Amino acid sequence: MAGPPAPPVTRQVGRARGCGQRPELGELREAARCLVVDADGRSIPFKALYGERKAIVVFVRNFLCYTCKEYVEDLAKVPEAFLQEANVRLIVIGQSSYHHIKPFCSLTGYTHEMYVDPQREIYKTLGMKRGEGNNVSVRSPHVKSNTLLGSIRSMWRAMTGPAFDFQGDPAQQGGALILGPGNEVHFLHLDKNRLDHVPINTVLQLAGVKTVNFTNKPQIIDI
Repeated sequence: MAGPPAPPVTRQVGRARGCGQRPELGELREAARCLVVDADGRSIPFKALYGERKAIVVFVRNFLCYTCKEYVEDLAKVPEAFLQEANVRLIVIGQSSYHHIKPFCSLTGYTHEMYVDPQREIYKTLGMKRGEGNNVSVRSPHVKSNTLLGSIRSMWRAMTGPAFDFQGDPAQQGGALILGPGNEVHFLHLDKNRLDHVPINTVLQLAGVKTVNFTNKPQIIDI
């Protein structure tokens, strides 16, 4: 059984201002008014995603990025039943045209909520960086491909896609938040580079959601 919901987290990781600070309330209110677009082209306010219930919101770099693809492939393994039991939404936001949402969901097997912020307004408001940080030693536990092979795959998808579309700003970094209900900010991590992902089980645990075995190895249960 899942453990009790984690208390709100006030620690912040990866913020340019330094650790220990959450987004200014004005920043969140400004971001809340920005619009995101769903797979059918419908626009809704960002706050509608977390205003009524807690939400894990993951911002990805772009839909061609191999690290984002592999991270979202693991997000797809989070059972809907775990989220419903904790009354938490799981949301991915990209920064391409909405036309790319359905193909990316099909590619990754992701069936939870996905939206786009085509003008990167929320990315900018919340301070998500562009460019790669200096800490190249960071490794995401959810990325299986090496840099060379992953980059080749990303480039091939770009070349074989319509009009050599990079499906977003290639320099944009992402992040992860736990928001809501209302203006509550429980957790924020802004990625320093393409491999600086928060482990998914860390975010699930902080949101009060059961964790997932991503290793495909049988879990050992202590009796």
